[in-house]
Amino acid sequence: MKTLGERIRELREEKDISLREFAKKLDISAAFLSDVELNRRFPSEEVLAKIAKQLDESVEKLKAFDTRAPMEELKRMTASNPLMGVALRRVVEKNVSASDLIDLLKKVEKKK
Repeated sequence: MKTLGERIRELREEKDISLREFAKKLDISAAFLSDVELNRRFPSEEVLAKIAKQLDESVEKLKAFDTRAPMEELKRMTASNPLMGVALRRVVEKNVSASDLIDLLKKVEKKK
């Protein structure tokens, strides 16, 4: 399944809009948009709404590609297991990508 960033890039490219041009239309930096398309960052609700409008796509359809765990679930996990919070902070600090985490989990699953 495609990620949110991949879907945004796909729709942008279908409309033949450059990344810089699209960022300008959204009133955000090209660097931020690039990070969104690479799944390094996620847009706010406001920016996601602007993206959806520019791409003629509903916010709901775009959100279907957002594979992040809901914030409440993350808060619950870290509250019940402080080590999980430490692990998540290290992932963020080391700029580990989502695909790297998925690859790591696949390796762990194969060992079991």
